[in-house]
Amino acid sequence: MSDDVDNPRATGTLRERTRRAMRDEVASIATRLFAEQGCSNTTVDQIAAEAGLSRTTFFRYFGTKEDVVLTWIDELGPRLLQAFSARPADEHPWRSLHRALGLVTDIHEADVQRRLDFESMLEANPTMKSRQREKQGEWQRLLIPAVAARMTGDIPAEQDPRPRMMVACAIESLNAAHHTWRACDGAVPLAELLDRAMNVFEN
Repeated sequence: MSDDVDNPRATGTLRERTRRAMRDEVASIATRLFAEQGCSNTTVDQIAAEAGLSRTTFFRYFGTKEDVVLTWIDELGPRLLQAFSARPADEHPWRSLHRALGLVTDIHEADVQRRLDFESMLEANPTMKSRQREKQGEWQRLLIPAVAARMTGDIPAEQDPRPRMMVACAIESLNAAHHTWRACDGAVPLAELLDRAMNVFEN
């Protein structure tokens, strides 16, 4: 009997890897279909059929057809918060946000062409773009309290707009970098474009 079967932790890890591989495969299929025929013209049944899944199994893993290609955005929220919280406590929160968003640039630069195709698909599908923005709103919900805890001064928390402004500007800097990255077809690394966008407020 293999070690993975004997070890519950290893089995759980294998199960999670299998689950993630399946989700990645379905996401690739959905991304292609959305790019070819648009999100509104693509059905759950089409995606499930190409992936070899039943409709029931599809909805066991994904809430909506949009979530198929956007679930990774949900998963990034807690990781961004963890990355921000790991930064030095005396570091300016804007710089900490900048460094935390490096998680996103690392993901994109690990598979440039696939991510460029993904960005093009989003731009071509307003429904998907709107859903992406909604999910980024969850990033803000997580990060604003962490930024507020770093702010100093005599302004009561309920009267201080700075944490919300800072997080919103950081995320919009990332979106601006994404837009430029897609427009130049990845000629400039996304990390460098994010630096350019966020340095507007650092210089």
